[in-house]
Amino acid sequence: MTDDNAAGSPASDLPSPADGYVGDPAVRAEWDNRYADRQQLWSGRPNGALVAEVAGLTPGRVLDVGCGEGADAVWLARGGWDVTALDVSGVALERAAGHARDAGLAVHWVHAALTEAALPSASFDLVSAQYPALRRTPDAAAERALLAAVAPGGVLLLVHHAGMDTQQADEGGFDPADYVWPSMVADLLDDDWEVEVDEQRPRLSPDGGAGAHHTDDVVLRARRLR
Repeated sequence: MTDDNAAGSPASDLPSPADGYVGDPAVRAEWDNRYADRQQLWSGRPNGALVAEVAGLTPGRVLDVGCGEGADAVWLARGGWDVTALDVSGVALERAAGHARDAGLAVHWVHAALTEAALPSASFDLVSAQYPALRRTPDAAAERALLAAVAPGGVLLLVHHAGMDTQQADEGGFDPADYVWPSMVADLLDDDWEVEVDEQRPRLSPDGGAGAHHTDDVVLRARRLR
């Protein structure tokens, strides 16, 4: 999930809902239902932290983790990036592919969970995860998958809502202890990485869309040195 946006082939060749989705069927169903409840879940605009942090980067290969309805993926493709966009929801991906097709842009869509996607290792110049709903596991599989996807010299950009990691479990079933937060990824960074940004800042929020009530972001930007 991203706040304005889980992802294979050009936008005109999106797999059907009966494709070879790889991941937990219950997670797919949960997100398909969430998207199906609304004609549009997110704002349709690229996430502000992504726009700010990508400024100055040379376009290359990018992985958009939890691309949702595709606003970030389309914005990146329009900026000259070779985009691979991943999401668990087929409903979201169909919408995202439609937006890319309408814009005349090619995006490689992958319908899978991050940890099951079998992405090429160390091959992306930018891995962007904007407000992702990544499940925490004892072996830190999601955190390690994010890091493994970044090419030497490339950047990992992970953005999340500040304070969510310390909330109590709510009646809707959301428990922060079940999910991956930027601090957990930062804890895995070793001498092969240089942390360029690790801070809390006011959120640059697109107008409207779910999540618009959040006011502050935690931004982790790290460059893989080797």
